[in-house]
Amino acid sequence: MKRVITYGTFDLFHIGHLNILKRARALGDHLTVAISTDEFNIGKHKQCVYPYSHRAQIVEAIKYVDEVIPETRWEQKIEDVKNYSIDIFVIGHDWEGKFDFLKEYCEVVYLPRTEKISTTEIKNTVQNGKSISK
Repeated sequence: MKRVITYGTFDLFHIGHLNILKRARALGDHLTVAISTDEFNIGKHKQCVYPYSHRAQIVEAIKYVDEVIPETRWEQKIEDVKNYSIDIFVIGHDWEGKFDFLKEYCEVVYLPRTEKISTTEIKNTVQNGKSISK
């Protein structure tokens, strides 16, 4: 069995999130998703619309996801790869090269992001009273 892991905040779940989860799951037989906790996001100066418990429930309900775990700190990735017997680490291509240190423990794959969509863009659009129609 090939086990895959990915990480993210997954606030304001959108098609880009779904696409990366679908493509990540296609690389293996089991997908674990580590979701940033509220406390971890505060440390990153990131403000979420939804609390961790809601974001985790939403992601857990996606058919491509087999397991959701909390991400509490940057440094936990090596531990997670070892503890969950991960074969493939997947993340968006905008992180290219940043997680190459994991290649000692598993395969690292940088997937392309869905063009013209991001949580930040959605937040800005909503704040400006515009609709999202792409």
